[in-house]
Amino acid sequence: MFRPLGFIIAAAAILGFATVLLVAIPTLQLTQIPAESGLRPYQPLEWEGRRVYISQGCVYCHSQQPRDGSLGPDDRRGWGRASTPGDYVYDYPHLLGTMRTGPDLFNIGVRQPSDDWHHTHLYQPRAVVPWSIMPSYPYLYEWKLKPDPNDFVVKLPPPFAPKEGVIVAKREAVALVAYLKSLKRNYPPTQHQWGKRFKKGD
Repeated sequence: MFRPLGFIIAAAAILGFATVLLVAIPTLQLTQIPAESGLRPYQPLEWEGRRVYISQGCVYCHSQQPRDGSLGPDDRRGWGRASTPGDYVYDYPHLLGTMRTGPDLFNIGVRQPSDDWHHTHLYQPRAVVPWSIMPSYPYLYEWKLKPDPNDFVVKLPPPFAPKEGVIVAKREAVALVAYLKSLKRNYPPTQHQWGKRFKKGD
């Protein structure tokens, strides 16, 4: 005979157990992780750029989680050292990514510190990487016959430059580049043994 009350109680107990095991305990563990000693909080413009990064779907094609050398050749690709939990203390939500259609961006601020490179790449990726399959983002920029004094003018090679006038970055593009340049995890990690300590129960 079907007993609705017993079924509801059993379902609630299973759901409660799963919530504690898969949500509450991991959240408690992660909130106790300190930031890496070389990590700094994002500045306001970088936070704004992070929101642009999310809105443009960059996380669908780029990761921010280099693997240890024993798990893959990420370090030999120039993507930086393996990440640690303390590298993401200021990231909410995290942008680890699940695909690598494009390169990992964990350390892109060190690999590409140039504003000119980033803006040219965003406006037209093929202008700097001919074989790139990344989409262009021309709507983050605008054409002007003559730039204003505070405008950032995108330096485009002749095949991609307008016949007259210039291409200048909108606020969203400036913020996005500020965020990308802030991704500098070239400080030495201090928590590389965190996973081993956790497994041992220390």
